[in-house]
Amino acid sequence: MSASDQAVPRQATVHSVLPDGSVTVLDDNGLLHDATAEAVRAGGWRAPRAGQRVALRHENGAIVAVLPPAQP
Repeated sequence: MSASDQAVPRQATVHSVLPDGSVTVLDDNGLLHDATAEAVRAGGWRAPRAGQRVALRHENGAIVAVLPPAQP
């Protein structure tokens, strides 16, 4: 992933929420990704739910923050 990819959060949809607070998200390319509970908290979420749109911030190929979706 290039530096320019990291600057713009990718859009995704929460697929599932695990008991530990981590989530699995489905990106707009149809790929599933796991995000840690720490990444969820970094985005300010208290209780994300399946079906919710989010934005993903990446660093070094890992999701570091699950953010509220970007507004058009």
